[in-house]
Amino acid sequence: MVGDAWAAFRADLVEPIREFRPVARFGAARWPDRLPGPLRRAVRRLPQTAVVAAAVLVFCADFAARYTQGSGIPALLTSLVVVAPAVVLLTRPLMALWCSLGATVLVPALLAGGDPWWYGHVPGLAVHALVLVVVAWRSRPRTVVSLGVLTGMAAVVAAVMYPWQTPNAAATTISYGMLLLVVAGLRGWRDSRRKVVEQEAVVAEERSRRTLLEERTVIARELHDVVAHHMSVVAIQAEAAPYRVEDPPEELVRALGVIRENAVTALTELRRVLGVVRTDAESDGEPEAPQPTLADIGTLLANVRETGREARLVTTGAVRGLPPGVELSAYRIVQEALSNVLRHAPGAAACVELSYVLGGLGLRVVNDQPTGPAGPDARGSGQGLVGMRERTGLLGGELAAGETPEGGWAVEAFLPVAVASDGGLAVPEPTSVVLTKAAV
Repeated sequence: MVGDAWAAFRADLVEPIREFRPVARFGAARWPDRLPGPLRRAVRRLPQTAVVAAAVLVFCADFAARYTQGSGIPALLTSLVVVAPAVVLLTRPLMALWCSLGATVLVPALLAGGDPWWYGHVPGLAVHALVLVVVAWRSRPRTVVSLGVLTGMAAVVAAVMYPWQTPNAAATTISYGMLLLVVAGLRGWRDSRRKVVEQEAVVAEERSRRTLLEERTVIARELHDVVAHHMSVVAIQAEAAPYRVEDPPEELVRALGVIRENAVTALTELRRVLGVVRTDAESDGEPEAPQPTLADIGTLLANVRETGREARLVTTGAVRGLPPGVELSAYRIVQEALSNVLRHAPGAAACVELSYVLGGLGLRVVNDQPTGPAGPDARGSGQGLVGMRERTGLLGGELAAGETPEGGWAVEAFLPVAVASDGGLAVPEPTSVVLTKAAV
């Protein structure tokens, strides 16, 4: 045990004595970034400036006190020795510690009459306290214990060597020990807060990632039904096509057979992929209801009206059938936006606007200013906006959400629907989505 303690002591306070470890700036703090350029740089150097200012103050006070006693050059040299540990502290804190401890025992022996300045007056006490604070703040807890032991030993040695000053070694040791306890406590509080912040950041990132994956899973399950329907139609039509033509060519029969086989294979792969993302409860449950479309938005508005609020639908343009994926995504966006109105805007009226244009579908869900404060569950996790952005991005569209000038909230989205060469509708290829941090 003694050997381990000695090895730890050497590793903490002896071997790194010559390491270049300058007093750090305010590098991690963010609040100085809000200050102007010159002031920001000055604040960043505040720890170094504080050490330099303390060294200058100690030197001036010590030299003035000694000079008034009639000593010139000896007073200047003594004051320089007193302040030397503070100067070394700027670049090599452990060397400054040993210099301060050495000066405690050796310097008084070199002065006429013996003057244990470390005990005798405030400048020496302040220098050693400054060294202890800086070293303890940048050290681990076991090193702080070693600092307290070394300080106590130096106090005892000085009391034995210079009894004419009758220094109180116990009082000195207790005083510096309390100082080290305060510094260690503040250091532990800072480290714990930093760990909490880091852990919260990790948890928030994991939650956001999990939310995104869950939303993509929901979208995958919903789109499976849409795609499976079309693939089933392709397979059935490919199988029935040869019987609709009298004496079809052999090449046509083989081509239609290949089409049917590929459609059936695609359906099988779709079910296999969906089985990966479904939970056991979903797999064993009852068959799901048909996926909703824009024709079902009236049901959503009726649910809002049941809460005593006004809800209306405004449609512009020529209403027409859209690809199932577009209608499903539009319905889910409107559903989520209306849910947010109920949760975050008490008493506010809602309006759903659908705009059928040549290039796609524009939709807007807007609510008036709330008539009262939101409930305790109003604070969301951001999952709503994540899902809406994911659905919009899957179709190559755009989505925006924010406050209105009247104090309400609006969600606006555009879902493009490309016009095919034969005059039909074609859904564009999905594009990547850049998710922004938002809370709903």
